[in-house]
Amino acid sequence: MVVVKSEHKPEAIGILGGTFDPVHFGHLRSALEVCQQLELNHVRLIPCAIPPHRQPTMASADARRLMLEIAVKYVPQLTVDDRELHREGPSFSVDTLLSLREQYVDNPLFLILGTDAFRSISSWSRWQQILPLAHIVVVQRPDETLDMHEELKVWYQQNLAQAEDRQFSSGKIWPLKVTPMAISATQIRDELSAGNPVNFLLPDSVIAVIEQLDLYQPKKT
Repeated sequence: MVVVKSEHKPEAIGILGGTFDPVHFGHLRSALEVCQQLELNHVRLIPCAIPPHRQPTMASADARRLMLEIAVKYVPQLTVDDRELHREGPSFSVDTLLSLREQYVDNPLFLILGTDAFRSISSWSRWQQILPLAHIVVVQRPDETLDMHEELKVWYQQNLAQAEDRQFSSGKIWPLKVTPMAISATQIRDELSAGNPVNFLLPDSVIAVIEQLDLYQPKKT
């Protein structure tokens, strides 16, 4: 692995993980808006191999990576990072952050989470190691309140970021408002399984890949 070091100001890197089964506009627009609001150099979309907190994926790792690559092909702010697909066992975020921190020693890293994921972060493997490795970005809809249990609320408030914290490479929580998009991969899979069109929920290029690979199609009787 090449360790990236530079005499210049290190690039700020966003990290958005998930199954991306399939990737859709909710994933892509949130990643792009976080990139813009925090003035990141880019966001790395990281498909997981074995999700530890949900059912196995329907599409293969290769298919999910291909859909991601097609979706971001002409968006330089977004890039695909497939490191979890090459690692055995469950895809724990802390292991991915350790790998990224080995490669990007001094870079500010920003782990992007939705509110549901953030609320359950205390159930994650070695979750208390996450903030020392990266900042956490909690993306919310403009009208959404972040309800948390008391222990998480205290931890959140203790580590809430201030503007001057941009100089640090990790350790702070950044709440951000993003464009609300009530789109889910489950919804898309259900529509495809029912034989319904999914236009305007995900990129046309991804729909083309789904059709070519015969993914999420109605069950044949």
